[in-house]
Amino acid sequence: MASNKPRIKTAAQVWVAQSRDDVAAAIKQIGDHTRTVARLSTAMNDEIAAVTAKYQPDIDKAKANVEALQPGVQSWCEANRAALTENGKVKTANFVTGSVQWRQRPPSVGIRGVDAVLELLKSLGLARFIRTKEEPNREAMLNEPDAVRTVPGITIVSGVEDFVIEPFEQEAA
Repeated sequence: MASNKPRIKTAAQVWVAQSRDDVAAAIKQIGDHTRTVARLSTAMNDEIAAVTAKYQPDIDKAKANVEALQPGVQSWCEANRAALTENGKVKTANFVTGSVQWRQRPPSVGIRGVDAVLELLKSLGLARFIRTKEEPNREAMLNEPDAVRTVPGITIVSGVEDFVIEPFEQEAA
């Protein structure tokens, strides 16, 4: 019986340089294509900026109209909240054109002057409200890799080499 194990295929190599001149020519082409990408990106961003500038005044006017209408809707709904929410049984009131909702935000804590708050919590004996974060010190491990190399879960990675192609570019003054 034959195994139905999937075969892992390596991507076909399309082109490989055959000489130093081929590599130099390919790096030139990479530089050309990179500059083309930069030019096209700039042109695209210019067009996006033009479209944004064209529509921005109308968008601003529409937003201002919404902001002018919202307080009036909210005032009427607040005044008629009991009827709209069936005396608090529901939190949403439906209209023909949409709905309004009353939603309770979850509790949150705001802190101004963190250092002063920490000191005050300590002096009041409320240290249980102070978080101490423990985490492995990667910098110390890199300084002493032999001491932690045998610890399960820790891997010291070194000697990784990246291959980078940088076409020469002339900066305009």
